[in-house]
Amino acid sequence: MKQKGRHPDRALTALKVKALKEPRRYADGNGLYLVVEPSGAKRWVLRTMIRGRRRDIGLGGAQLVSLADAREKAINLRRIARAGGDPIAEKKAKAGVPTFAEAARLVHAEHLPAWRNEKHAAQWIDTLERFVFPTFGDRLVNQIDTPDVLRALSPIWLTRPETSRRVRQRIRTVLDWAKAAGFRFGDNPVEGVVKGLPKQLDRPKHHAALPYEDVPAFVKKLRQCNASEPAKLAFEFLILTATRTNEVLEAKWEEMDVRSATWTIPIERMNKSKREHRVPLSPRCLEILTRARQLGGQREFVFAGQSPGQPFSDMVFLETLRRMNLNVTAHGFRSSFKDWASEETSFTEQVSEMALAHAIKDKTDAAYRRGDLFVKRRQLMTAWAEFVSPQPSQKGKRGSKSKVKRK
Repeated sequence: MKQKGRHPDRALTALKVKALKEPRRYADGNGLYLVVEPSGAKRWVLRTMIRGRRRDIGLGGAQLVSLADAREKAINLRRIARAGGDPIAEKKAKAGVPTFAEAARLVHAEHLPAWRNEKHAAQWIDTLERFVFPTFGDRLVNQIDTPDVLRALSPIWLTRPETSRRVRQRIRTVLDWAKAAGFRFGDNPVEGVVKGLPKQLDRPKHHAALPYEDVPAFVKKLRQCNASEPAKLAFEFLILTATRTNEVLEAKWEEMDVRSATWTIPIERMNKSKREHRVPLSPRCLEILTRARQLGGQREFVFAGQSPGQPFSDMVFLETLRRMNLNVTAHGFRSSFKDWASEETSFTEQVSEMALAHAIKDKTDAAYRRGDLFVKRRQLMTAWAEFVSPQPSQKGKRGSKSKVKRK
């Protein structure tokens, strides 16, 4: 019922709230009411106008929310409504937003069935629990910003560079999930955080590499740049096969078996592993070889240079990157591939290491290793090709992630 006379202003007191028993609404003022139910339960309600409509907003039970707290909540919600906002929608949205720790565990749980490597699955959440949760694990995912990420990474950035890199990637994954779920908007705060961190001077020097998420956009841009077509084909072939620069530039047609979709690099050209290396060729690699044959005719080298009987110069990829104004290296795409395989697939580390033709460091394992995991590597390289260069029919599916594992 609408009360007659002057509108009340702070009409209730803490003692009066406790003493009121008769079921009804008791006005405190400024739209705040104490509602006493027939059962004796008491709750706070704010009645206010929201975008031209009168609405009631529950503020909680009187046993948990004091009169002072109810008044403060009411003032804040009325301020939002007067500014043209919808305090009910904001209240609901805030209630549904998880903390970073909750979001990380949800992401971990979603991916767990697809991870066959139990050690990697355990490390994924363990590193976040150790290095991130103490800093902003209890913060809502829509409140996390770049300074928060910086504070989490700073203590381990110089002392544990490899761990800090993986932690940064996992923070990015959780916040990307939060954005996809509608809990965040705008850019991922992980982007650009490195600018606020010191250079990792004591770590081994690595070839500059693109984050694996950026490789598909790079390949698209590569195809459109003004480098020569043979150079662009060779560069894309290098990325898709995760091989070394000289291995691609010196590739010969006699090494290619198109029928079995296999490229066999002889032992004399495998300077690092000192063993013959078979490379499974994805459908896109076979397309590149077909076009390279059309351009090069019957030349000895797959990607022939301008000089007769000579391959491309080892500067060809560097020049292409300069044309694209990118400060990365061709060799760095092997790191991009490795990161993708570790973070986005369920293949074991042995499979990705074999794909990169890395020498087996464990002498005992090397002594007993006879196979080269070729069948699994073919699956891995096909997934990588679908991720890097999805076919028109696969757009929207993100081929590798749908077939291998969505993290």
